[in-house]
Amino acid sequence: MNLMPTPELPLVLTGRDVTAVLGPTNTGKTHLAIERMLAHHTGTIGLPLRLLAREVYSRVGERVGLANVALITGEEKINPPGARYAVCTVEAMPRQTDMDFVAIDEVQLANDLERGHIFTDRILHLRGRQETLLLGAATMRGILEKLLRGISVVTRPRLSNLAYAGSKKITRLPPRTAVVAFAAEEVYAIAELIRRQNGGAAVVMGALSPRTRNAQVDLYQSGDVDYLVATDAIGMGLNLDVDHVAFAQDRKFDGYQFRDLSPAEIGQIAGRAGRHLRDGTFGVTGQVSGFSDELVQRVETHAFDSVRILQWRTARFDYSSLDALKRSIDTPAPVEGLTRALPAVDQQALEFLSRDPVVAPLATTPERVALLWDTCALPDYRKIAPAQHADIIASIYTDLAESGHVNENYMAEEVRRADSTDGDIDALSRRIAQIRTWTFVSHRPGWLADQAHWQEKTREIEDRLSDALHERLTKRFVDRRTSVLMRRLRENTMLEAEISPAGDVVVEGHHVGRLDGFRFTTDAQVDGTDAKAIKAAAQKALATEFESRATRFDASANGDFALGSDGTLRWIGAPVASVVSGEQPLKPRAVLLADEQLTGPARDKVAARVDRFLAHHIETVLKPLVDLANADALVGITKGLAFQLVENFGVLQRRDVAEDVRGLDQDSRAALRRLGVRFGAYHVFLPALLKPAPAGLLTLLWALKEDAKDRPGYGDVVQVLSAGRTSVVTDPSFDPAFYRLAGYRILGRRAVRIDILERLADLIRPALAWKPGTGTRPDGAYDGTRFVVTPAMMSILGATADDMEEILKSLGYRQEAIEAAIVAAKLSELDATSVPAAPRESSEAPEATLVEPVAASAPDTVDAANAPVEIQATEPVTQTSERADIESAAPEEAPKPVFLWRQARFEGRNNRGNQERRNQPHGGQVRNGQGEQRAGRPERNSNQQNEQGDRKERFRGKGKPGGGDRFKQDGGKPAGKPQTHAKRPEREERPVKIDMDSPFAKLLALKEQMKK
Repeated sequence: MNLMPTPELPLVLTGRDVTAVLGPTNTGKTHLAIERMLAHHTGTIGLPLRLLAREVYSRVGERVGLANVALITGEEKINPPGARYAVCTVEAMPRQTDMDFVAIDEVQLANDLERGHIFTDRILHLRGRQETLLLGAATMRGILEKLLRGISVVTRPRLSNLAYAGSKKITRLPPRTAVVAFAAEEVYAIAELIRRQNGGAAVVMGALSPRTRNAQVDLYQSGDVDYLVATDAIGMGLNLDVDHVAFAQDRKFDGYQFRDLSPAEIGQIAGRAGRHLRDGTFGVTGQVSGFSDELVQRVETHAFDSVRILQWRTARFDYSSLDALKRSIDTPAPVEGLTRALPAVDQQALEFLSRDPVVAPLATTPERVALLWDTCALPDYRKIAPAQHADIIASIYTDLAESGHVNENYMAEEVRRADSTDGDIDALSRRIAQIRTWTFVSHRPGWLADQAHWQEKTREIEDRLSDALHERLTKRFVDRRTSVLMRRLRENTMLEAEISPAGDVVVEGHHVGRLDGFRFTTDAQVDGTDAKAIKAAAQKALATEFESRATRFDASANGDFALGSDGTLRWIGAPVASVVSGEQPLKPRAVLLADEQLTGPARDKVAARVDRFLAHHIETVLKPLVDLANADALVGITKGLAFQLVENFGVLQRRDVAEDVRGLDQDSRAALRRLGVRFGAYHVFLPALLKPAPAGLLTLLWALKEDAKDRPGYGDVVQVLSAGRTSVVTDPSFDPAFYRLAGYRILGRRAVRIDILERLADLIRPALAWKPGTGTRPDGAYDGTRFVVTPAMMSILGATADDMEEILKSLGYRQEAIEAAIVAAKLSELDATSVPAAPRESSEAPEATLVEPVAASAPDTVDAANAPVEIQATEPVTQTSERADIESAAPEEAPKPVFLWRQARFEGRNNRGNQERRNQPHGGQVRNGQGEQRAGRPERNSNQQNEQGDRKERFRGKGKPGGGDRFKQDGGKPAGKPQTHAKRPEREERPVKIDMDSPFAKLLALKEQMKK
């Protein structure tokens, strides 16, 4: 290397022994150059892309053997000893050579702003001893003849036609299409869309490593995918089987600015369509509007503007100082037709480093300045900021200047950072760009102490990263299943399909869907142009499968079927039918869930088996109700009562059928009891239906009849019943009918199971039936007409004191508040007269009378007024001494009154009952059982009048905006008779003779004083 400055000599530009082979794409120029090179003993060819260099290297190696061919790129050098031919990238070509033959491909790139000056330098200086070929577009003819006087120009026509095909949607592009975009995000988005619609696409971008791009090209060339999404890298001589080129973008960033593609660039890329004698087409897609007629004509006829100027930079550098080097780089072009190139990456790095306080002092000799300029040639593979790239160069140059080679630890750490195959496509691409930097460093002569080791190390890492990136690209943008099926379809081969025992349908070894019962569901990923053929192949296999499945289905046991709460009938887990409402609630219909392939006798066989199971299931789960419906021996009132029970799904309010029940003789009652009917105090019902399975089926049948499966609360109340809850707080959003269907009755804010209500009646009945002096007082009894709530009553309902008050009022009982002391005294007197005189054993607990309990279970009790009978307080007594101390210190509160309950004389209905009656399933109208009573005795609602009172006052309806209007049972419509909600008048007290010496008289006197 001449390190001394030399003056720029006048250029002697000659074209002697130089031939320019010019023409559009697909003219066979590269093939001609290879043939001409192999006709000489030695030769070299420069190509614009590493990918293309790899392709030519393989082709030449097949002809003369790889031992005779060298591959030289910036980061890859395969140079066997004695190699006669060299395939290079233009940047890696020497400026001088003694080869017999030299060829430079795509010489029109001499006009490129970023790389043009390198092409120009090789065009002007690099010559073969016997022959030199310049290959490129016809637009270069004028400038080459101007600069290289005497050059021979040979033009070659395109071997096939290129036609404009207009605009097409990406999903409508024909097979063997290359979609062109210039942003990585756009390339990925298009490839993803094509994968979903057409099975997948290969991806080719300049940022990919040569190995990855080769693998992606092979994926396309092999036919595994029919689409290629690429940048303009495919326009540089890649030989691909492309029939159509679609431009998804027509603007690009050229390293300095965003600009529109020139007609020549569009023609260069579009020219990839068609190969050899096969015609090709080009067009637009995506957001690109159609090309103008003028542009289309120019592309089709290859009529582009001639290149008028080439980018140029001097090759005679002055290394005497950094400033001299920078001045020499800025040398203006010596002749017309050349222009000084814009600052490239190496020149930008030099500008930064010349101002670096560490680097600049080291570059003080021509050798050090030349070394710095050589270091600045490091390519910016990562496309980072110039300052960041300059920092890497500074680290390398500092090591070279101070120790003669790059620090091994620094090199090892940088290589280690890139040595990972984890991450997504972007992460792998960044690591590949990073390792390519160090691969380039490892191939620079003298830069590393152990150059061979690092060449092998970096190459191995780059290969692994490239393979991982290819695998990620393929996994993300290629559906292997669809690509294989598409290939078989192109080969016009019959697709083979099979069905696994689990129901998976496999076509050509790829899962395409699933057969559930008698319905085939296509895999969601099977879509696009191949979906129809895939489904047809699957259906062919399903035809035989449906026949065999129908036979197995007909022979299946009842245990293989299950009816879900949604009305879907499943066979071994697979849905086979949907149950819908029939003419009768207990006889629904089944609609088969089957494809059209299930036809004829096979379909009839499946339908008959479904009907048999459905009838068996209802007869088994709802046996008492079915038996009642089929009881033909019943006659008269008995048959009518049975009919009402069936129509109301096994539950009747006793109040609603009181007259019918009273008309039954003992034989009729016995007949109904044998059929499972129970005559309770509040209901006539079938206890066997108050279980989760019957309740769930009843809810389903009613919901089918009323089209109520989507109503709030469907299925939720049955779950409450399954949990064993005797009562539950109602959800206002739920349809009240679902509570009744599950065997609950809404009373106040709680819903209570009807069998539990009958148990409650069993506790209340003896308390009301007992008369003073007739024997031991039952638990809760008071005076023969009233009773108090006991812990047992609350326990079976799981209710609080407030809940019990609402429940009893809703059942028609009236309450009366009496002072606790009076109640205690009365109960003491009753127990003293009714209980035998013998003292009670200590192990027996006194009977408890409930006064305003606060919990569902029986809490601790406290003594009230030293009475022998325990009256429950509003709070349970604490177990801790601290609480006891606080209570003893607190002032005594007056005991709360005790509620005494009695039966109402007349039945009544309130608005709450009307609402429940309207919402419950009762043959189209549901009656409310508010205020019913045992065995035909009417219940009375707490809001109903106790006595006749003043009728004029009742009809006025004090406090109600409706005046004297009454309301019907169906929800408040005028019924012709007024209904009052006015406060009932105080009942006139009858005179009672009182013994003034008795303790009751004293208590009454105390009460009167407290009132005053």
